[in-house]
Amino acid sequence: MASGGAWRCLGALARRGPLGWKAAAAASGARAASGLPKDLRPGPYPRTPEERAAAAKKYNLRVEDYEPFPDDGMGYGDYPKLPDRSQQERDPYYNWDHSDLRRNYGEPVHWDFDMFLRTRLDTTPTMFPWHVMRNCILGFIGFMLFMFGLGEIYPSYQPVGPKQYPYNNLYLENGGDPNQEPPEEKNYEI
Repeated sequence: MASGGAWRCLGALARRGPLGWKAAAAASGARAASGLPKDLRPGPYPRTPEERAAAAKKYNLRVEDYEPFPDDGMGYGDYPKLPDRSQQERDPYYNWDHSDLRRNYGEPVHWDFDMFLRTRLDTTPTMFPWHVMRNCILGFIGFMLFMFGLGEIYPSYQPVGPKQYPYNNLYLENGGDPNQEPPEEKNYEI
C-alpha cells in the first residue's frame, strides 16, 4: 500500500536526529521549486557573434531579434531584453498555449514578468493622447468649480409656501374660538 510506505518513510526521516526531515531533505539534494533550471539560467554576456547566436538559440529567438541586456554589472548576463509590453496588450483571440498568461510554450519570459501580468500594469495604447485626456478632466473640474461658485453667489431654492390644511386651516383644532369667524385663508391650487 502506497500510503503505508509513505508513513514508514516519514517515520524514518523523523528519527534522523534533531533536525529530522529537514536534514534528510537537504542531504538528498532537494531544492525549492522556484528558480530556473541550470540550462535556462543566464550565462555570461555574449561578446562574439557566435556567442550571440548560441544565446539566441538557447532562448528560442532569431539572431536578428536577440538583444541582451547591457553589460552594466547588474547580472543579467545573456538574458534577452524583451520589449516592455504587458500581457493585456497581446491578442486575446489568438490560440495561446497558456491562455491565462497569453504565452506559448518555449517563449522567453520577460525579466520583469510579474510587473507585466494582466492584473498589473497595462501598456495598451490609449484611444486619446494623454494631454487630451488631461485637458478634458481639468476642464470638467474647472467647470464644476465655476458652477459651485456661481451657486454660492446666486443660490436657487424651490419656492416654498405655508403648509395648507383643510377646514379653515384647522382653525378649531388649533384652539380657535368657535364663536368667532375664522380668518380667511388663501389656498393655492397647483
